Amino acid sequence: MLIIPVKEGEPIDKALKKFKKKFDRTGKLRELRRRQHFTKPSVERRVERQRAVYKQEMYGGEQ
Repeated sequence: MLIIPVKEGEPIDKALKKFKKKFDRTGKLRELRRRQHFTKPSVERRVERQRAVYKQEMYGGEQ
């Protein structure tokens, strides 16, 4: 649970901004989006391998 201390007389906008920043740092939203669909481990490995090959060709290949 996130706890945001709000000082007396502090505008709600400032408190909301603090909350959003703290929430982004926890990474919960990113995790929820990642968990919306299941990807088989073999598919994840294949995609990771394809990304590595692409990066190698684009940035670390022959000169």
